Amino acid sequence: MSASQPDNISIRLGTWDRLRDDASAVRHEVFVVEQNVPPEVEMDDDDAVSVHAVAYGENGEPLGTGRLLPDGHIGRMAVLRHARGLGIGGKLLDALIEQGHGDGHRMLILHAQTHATGFYEAHGFVAQGEPFMEAGISHVVMTRVLEPRG
Repeated sequence: MSASQPDNISIRLGTWDRLRDDASAVRHEVFVVEQNVPPEVEMDDDDAVSVHAVAYGENGEPLGTGRLLPDGHIGRMAVLRHARGLGIGGKLLDALIEQGHGDGHRMLILHAQTHATGFYEAHGFVAQGEPFMEAGISHVVMTRVLEPRG
């Protein structure tokens, strides 16, 4: 499998009720275990109203996740350590951007961990303002304007 074409990766979009187990397992591993984010900070009430994306490997294992809030915020982007570098994050982000288009958003916004700004820039996001701390990790606000479709 090449890094640019993870053909055996599938992305499912759905509600928190439908994708909770898989999304929360990935998020717990990445944010709570790996990045030491307190569990009570990582889980929030926005999950219930967001569209979630989960990436699955060919064996059905959840490998990554992200969410789109009703106000156009993308968040909780996470890919398991052993699955990084395979293009999974890009596929998840593309699916959430497409969902944002479909939902009629004119702009998407996210809080990127500062080490990941290049990843988001490659997907059309632009950093806004100065870095700030969130859950003990340096972040920067990034936005992407969505062009209306004819």
